[in-house]
Amino acid sequence: MTDSKTSYHHGDLRAALIDAGLELTRAGGPEALTIREATRRVGVSPNAAYRHFADREALLQAVATAIQHRMTAKMRTSVRGRGSTELLRAVGIGYIKFALDEPGWFAVAFFGAGQSGETDSAPPYLALVEALDAMVNAGALPPERRDGAEWPCWSAVHGFAELALHGPLRGASRREVDSLAGRTVDDIIAGLRLRA
Repeated sequence: MTDSKTSYHHGDLRAALIDAGLELTRAGGPEALTIREATRRVGVSPNAAYRHFADREALLQAVATAIQHRMTAKMRTSVRGRGSTELLRAVGIGYIKFALDEPGWFAVAFFGAGQSGETDSAPPYLALVEALDAMVNAGALPPERRDGAEWPCWSAVHGFAELALHGPLRGASRREVDSLAGRTVDDIIAGLRLRA
């Protein structure tokens, strides 16, 4: 870890505090983030943080947003093919892999701070919506099956991730978990594509 006092630049305190929050929550989840520890790592007094964040929850929400952007980047890097179905598969597999690779951050991403009620602007949600809309545009998803499809998709991958992290799959090998994650995503896609 670099010396925080030498890496902080005047005028960029907000970003420096978010970076410190990312560092703290990566291993420790939401409970590891405190204003006092974040400011200590940056090399400023705790009062300085309140110029940028009203309280710990506001800092935690900013950290959660930064994590969501990282999660979305991981979701998009899993794309292997060019088709719309491959895009939706990549979004689902990327979500699960992010959760397994970064459990501390995953705990923060949606549930570490008070719910803002702005799920529809969360980057992972927008990636899912984009993938589903692409399937409709490509004729791979019947339009009558599109409305509300993001919720069963999200529920499936989030639920699977929780089972792998905290439930009966937590003792399984990563290879087995990855295989079951692929099946979960493939089955939800197959179910979506069925005509009513």
